[in-house]
Amino acid sequence: MTALAQAFRSHRESSRNRRAIAEAIQNASSPAMRSDLIAALQRSEDSRAA
Repeated sequence: MTALAQAFRSHRESSRNRRAIAEAIQNASSPAMRSDLIAALQRSEDSRAA
């Protein structure tokens, strides 16, 4: 697989994961669960930036 194709695949996967977490945050059953999901999203963004 070319580097460009791999970059597209990685971007799609990251976008899909962010959308899934955003939806889970909206549907969270409690404030504590929402807080945990927000923390998970922030950790994933930090690891992506590194």
